[in-house]
Amino acid sequence: MGNTTTVTVRVPARLKDRLDKLADATARSRSWLAAHALQVYVEDQEWQLATIRKGKKDVQAGRILSHEKAARWLRSWGKKRELPPPSCE
Repeated sequence: MGNTTTVTVRVPARLKDRLDKLADATARSRSWLAAHALQVYVEDQEWQLATIRKGKKDVQAGRILSHEKAARWLRSWGKKRELPPPSCE
């Protein structure tokens, strides 16, 4: 993990008990599990925010697709005359 630091977090007692059981079952420390969970959560949130920012830029640049075009294309999936993907307006 490289450099580490300590973070204190208050959690419900029941969650701590569950974390302890998980640590025992996986032969990992409670600290490792908590750090891993935080890492996964933060990465997910960073990805989501970056995707939202990109979407906003696409809208501002006019790269949008109407709901109607997208829905029509999706309804054609798996049919003999499946439509090609629509392009942005």
